[in-house]
Amino acid sequence: MKRPSPYRMAVDIGGTFTDGITEDVARGRIWVGKCLTTPEDPGIGVSDVIDQMLLQMKAAASAISPASIRDIVHATTLVTNTLIERRGARVAMILTAGTRDLLEIAREVRYDLYDLDLELPAPLVALDDCFELQGRIDADGTEFQTIDGNELNELLGSISTGDYEAVAVCLLHAYANDRHEKMVEAALIQHLPRMRVSLSSRVAPLPREYERASTVAANAYVQPLVADYLNVLRGELGRKGIESNLSVMLSSGGFTSAEAAARSPIQLLESGPAAGVLSANNAGGSIGEAQLLAFDMGGTTAKACVIADGEPGIIHSFETARVKRFKKGSGLPILVPSIDLIEIGAGGGSIAAISALGTLAIGPRSAGSVPGPVCYGRGGVEPTVTDADLILGYLDPLRFLGGEMTLDLAATQDALARLGKGLGLSAMQTAWGICSIVNENMANAARVHIAERGFDPRRFALVATGGAGPVHAVDVARRLRISRILCPMAAGAGSCIGLLAAAPRAERNLPRRAPLSNVEWNDVDQQLDLLRRDAAAELSSAGADTANVEWSLVLDMRYEGQGHNVDVTLSYETIDAGLADTIRALFDQRYCHLFGGLVPDGRLEIVNWRLIGTSPSMLKQFTWADGRAEQMTDRPRGRRDIFLPLENNVGMVDIYDRYSLPAGTRLRGPLILEERESTFVVPFPCDLLVHPNLTIDVRLDEEVVR
Repeated sequence: MKRPSPYRMAVDIGGTFTDGITEDVARGRIWVGKCLTTPEDPGIGVSDVIDQMLLQMKAAASAISPASIRDIVHATTLVTNTLIERRGARVAMILTAGTRDLLEIAREVRYDLYDLDLELPAPLVALDDCFELQGRIDADGTEFQTIDGNELNELLGSISTGDYEAVAVCLLHAYANDRHEKMVEAALIQHLPRMRVSLSSRVAPLPREYERASTVAANAYVQPLVADYLNVLRGELGRKGIESNLSVMLSSGGFTSAEAAARSPIQLLESGPAAGVLSANNAGGSIGEAQLLAFDMGGTTAKACVIADGEPGIIHSFETARVKRFKKGSGLPILVPSIDLIEIGAGGGSIAAISALGTLAIGPRSAGSVPGPVCYGRGGVEPTVTDADLILGYLDPLRFLGGEMTLDLAATQDALARLGKGLGLSAMQTAWGICSIVNENMANAARVHIAERGFDPRRFALVATGGAGPVHAVDVARRLRISRILCPMAAGAGSCIGLLAAAPRAERNLPRRAPLSNVEWNDVDQQLDLLRRDAAAELSSAGADTANVEWSLVLDMRYEGQGHNVDVTLSYETIDAGLADTIRALFDQRYCHLFGGLVPDGRLEIVNWRLIGTSPSMLKQFTWADGRAEQMTDRPRGRRDIFLPLENNVGMVDIYDRYSLPAGTRLRGPLILEERESTFVVPFPCDLLVHPNLTIDVRLDEEVVR
């Protein structure tokens, strides 16, 4: 059994802020760091946050050295930003003859029938950079036509003369038989040994040709940048004296080794938001709440995730880099496992403006960290959601980021007054208009997200994380008629809590389409065992004790003739014909939950077997390591006017130092709790309790959510 490391560190790069938390594993103490993200070089922000935490640790005990840190878990927006900003590598793509224009044709679907100026996402690989190769594998995995070695060598010669940094290989039906793709890879290694290569059979071994091609193209597009970044990060850690294991968060909610992440960086696409969901689940599970709506609002976006019975949903296909932010079908499809997140709204840095129709609109443009909101005083002139929060009294201009950053109230007032003049509104009315629109948009999107998964939002508790999440969470919950809101410890750096609570995870796919009544059970058993060994090696490289790994199967199933799958989850045990009845019963239960009934006389088929290995996860309990409060007290440190939505006016409320509130404290809202990383705004009548794990538990009065 591996012994726990003395100290573990988590660092998350967000769109506006970079956060870090270091954990004293033996005692559960944590130190927190936070600074503005440095988009021109994200590593600068990471280095600054690590330095903050090292200084705090040294102040606590001079004997603590950087060498004591044994594990670092990292999440980053680098992949997402690279795809959105289109600043990745130049990629050559090798495809089966006759499919060269696969990325150009895409789905041939209009995502908005009524948009006469419809804009489709441009492929990551230009048509001139796509190369065709004779040779073909059939859908059943048999070789229909062999690859001509001379043709392959000639093709590689053409690629070698181009200014390419990576090659993506996507040959027909490689998910069923990867032999041809591996032949191409071997030739590339021989002729172009320094070229980075991505195979669709390794990155996304699944049916659906366009989606698979899009995924492997995206992987190749970001691979050089991510690999170089991780190498530089390792060097920077070494210069600080930190010789630790470096792991990277996956979109699926687990983490893997930096080496595996460099090979398949597309799996990091939603790493930060996924960690936020794990933080919410850890907070809810620690107090016995298993029905949760994770709400993570940062500086750029707000995302939500349904956690039912203590488990967040996992999806295996989603979109990124959308042309129209909230329009499904306007982005690039990606076939990798991800926690079932939905982007539901803007972030604190989203810019407010007057639309072409003369109405108030928020986003999708964001001020980010440079120049940032007007109140940051860093050159921003367009008002943002954070500026509106300041005018409403929700933020203290003198205590932002623990007093390390003073907000410019006068400049913010002027900016909102200018915007409001065009709408016939005062600065205060404009500020509430911004917050009201943002909160309503988020509530509407979350309501649909929950309903599509067959749930009633009133049965859930909303968990607020992210720098802006605690500011807006209570009003969003009220609009959803959710009466209970949880705000975990260090919510403003919530993704880092999730990183510390995450477990190593590996997933492998076995595409085997067959009727349930005609599965070749022995073949499936043998193939899954091979995949299990491969996944176990990856888990071991991430520091997992493979003897204690929990293995499960997720089957992609449907009725014959249907075009979309339903996932069925079961434990990975003996694979034989006796499993068929269990699989059928689980499918019936899942299908009824989603659609309310079964298809009479429908024949079931399995499309894909997913083998998932995860280290056992444990609920984490933390305490502050740095004595954040001089004394524990449940008395307010002051009062100030804030906007109260029910009164549609400002009113005086108590302001508390969250760090000073001892466990067991009970308070009555409206009120505000301030901490260095965020501000928890409770502008409605409610009862508030501080749990032993320092999670804040708010229960709104019945008439507030009626």
